[in-house]
Amino acid sequence: MNAEDVPLPRYDFITGALLLVDKPQGWTSFDVVNKIRYKLKHRLDVKKIKVGHAGTLDPMATGLLVICTGKATKKLANYQGLDKEYTGTLRLGATTPSYDAESEVEETFPTSHITPELLEQARQQFLGDIDQVPPMFSAIKVDGQPLYKKARKGEVVEIEPRRVHIYEFELTHIELPDVQFRVHCSKGTYIRSLAHDFGKALDSGAYLTALRRTRVGQFHLDDAWGLEELIDYLEEDPMPEGNR
Repeated sequence: MNAEDVPLPRYDFITGALLLVDKPQGWTSFDVVNKIRYKLKHRLDVKKIKVGHAGTLDPMATGLLVICTGKATKKLANYQGLDKEYTGTLRLGATTPSYDAESEVEETFPTSHITPELLEQARQQFLGDIDQVPPMFSAIKVDGQPLYKKARKGEVVEIEPRRVHIYEFELTHIELPDVQFRVHCSKGTYIRSLAHDFGKALDSGAYLTALRRTRVGQFHLDDAWGLEELIDYLEEDPMPEGNR
């Protein structure tokens, strides 16, 4: 029997399934959802199937996407509210318009004054409740239009700060100008803004060069499918009862 002849149990996906996926770098979260939806529609031979994710990752970022299908998409709002954990790298001494390496450096700053003691003092400023201004290059809508579209037009929009909570912020490896970190935070936290503000606290600048989401609530990256692995699985094998 060919792989195409093996039916996928419809109840897993149409009744509702939860999939953990490791998003590759360069893909948008919407790209991943679209790819899975396309494969499911053709494999299940249905015209429509709901597929959604519980929290966007920037194209540069990799890591855990919580994806629901079918009737399970009704639970997405619950998953969106869960705390999250990330690891990443920020580069000191410069800033970019997007607060990450997706745009060119716009301004440089000195780093010779930065010591381990200063890094520790700055780190402690970002624990607990903090007020954070989201980046202009974000999907937040103002007057019905995403901020990133306004930013690309050169428009400047005043953005209200948002209260978020940082449970843990650990500097795991320091090799200036690069600093590796791990952060455990509440929903709504922009790690790009955290990097940008951390640079300011050092009387310098900073932007993200790498970011990986490792956990969403009780869901861990270690349990996630690689996207290519998942697509191959959907094409070749029936999905067992229960969700991976």
